[in-house]
Order: sequence, then C-alpha cells, then structure tokens
Amino acid sequence: MRGRGGAEGCDSPEGKAAVAEETEFAIGANASCSDGSCGELRHIIVDPHARRVTHLVIEPKHRHEPGRLVPVELVTGTTASEIRLRCTFAEFSDLDPAEEDELVDDPEYASGYGSSAAVHGYGDVGAMGVGGSVSGMGVSMGVPRRRRTFVEEVVPDGETQIGHGEHVHALDGEIGRVHGFLVDPANQQVSHVLLQEGHLWGHKEIAIPISAVTEIDDGVRLNITKKQVGELPPAD
Repeated sequence: MRGRGGAEGCDSPEGKAAVAEETEFAIGANASCSDGSCGELRHIIVDPHARRVTHLVIEPKHRHEPGRLVPVELVTGTTASEIRLRCTFAEFSDLDPAEEDELVDDPEYASGYGSSAAVHGYGDVGAMGVGGSVSGMGVSMGVPRRRRTFVEEVVPDGETQIGHGEHVHALDGEIGRVHGFLVDPANQQVSHVLLQEGHLWGHKEIAIPISAVTEIDDGVRLNITKKQVGELPPAD
C-alpha cells in the first residue's frame, strides 16, 4: 500500500482504494454481539511500540454496568458506524471490566479535625478537641473516616488508551482530534489514524498514514506539518 509509505503518494488512486479496504475502528461506533446490541466503542487500546490494536473498550450506552475490554480478535467486521463481535451478550458481559472502583480515605475529613474543625453538635472544637483534651483525642477518636470511590481505567501493561477528544499534533501545532484508526485485518496493525473534523481543509475526515506518526501516547504526534496534513486525501 502506497499510503503506508509516507504523506506523499497517499492521494494516488491506489492509496485511496487501499484505505477503503482497511478495518475501521471509529470512536462512538455502535457495537453488536451475535444476539443484539452491546454498547458503543469508547476507547481503543494500542500497543504503541508495535503500532497494533489489542483491545476495544465497549461501554453499554446507559452505563448500568462498566464497559468491557474486548480483545480485537472478537471483531468479525466493521463499518463506519458499527462493530460486530463474535460473542453473545452474556459472553460479552463476562469479559474483563474496563474500569475498577477503588475506595480511598478522604484526607480532608475526620483527620483529627486540624486546628479548627467543626464537628456536628460541638461547633469549632479547636486543635485539642472538645474540652481541650491535652491528648488531642477529644471527639475525633469516635468519628470514622469518610471514604471516597475513585474509578480507575484498566489498561494492559505497556499499552496505551486512545479515546474521544485525544489531540493530534503536527510539527507546527495541534490540528484536530482522533476519530479512530484504520487497521490491517490480517495482523491488527494500525495503517492510518483518522483525524476528526478536518474542516480547516474543506472535508470532515482525513486518514493520516502511520508512517507520519512518531508517537501514540497521550494523543498522537506527527512528523509532518499542518500543510502536509492538509494535502492528504479525505477518508472515504
């Protein structure tokens, strides 16, 4: 494919035809199991060194349960708006969750009440607690710590997660946001990064060849300029 060789040559007829043959993973696409809908694609997990897609994060649309880490091998086909999986909804629900809840102590609550903490029923108790206890124990001894729940995203070691709104940076500045990836279905290698809303150049979506990408981590960084990006063909 000439489109993989660099920014130049991507506007050839051969390059355009090759892009159309790739599997498209578009963030926000609906996902369906063999027996019905299971959610939508929210994140794409990539091995940044191998430039290979490993998992998709599919979230139920109404978030009654966490999203699932879907191995890319379960994908049977895609369109710009749909991803089809070779599993039932029950099998999908048994996949590893894409996020974990973690309970942590709130350091701003019940930590000895500081030098001037207000306790319900006692007002401002001061640094030594109610009654000015020299030991500093006072009422704080009997007040439990409050705990907060934090949601942590699950990403396999050594891999990175790309989601909606991740920035794309050319050599001379930011040019837009990631819309998804085009992938070689034979080996799941990323062939192109889809740039969302390329309105600066008169068309909505641009396919940037992976040869123009220097980094996929906390966004996407390129080795070409905004002008060179603007000369790339639109993704069909």
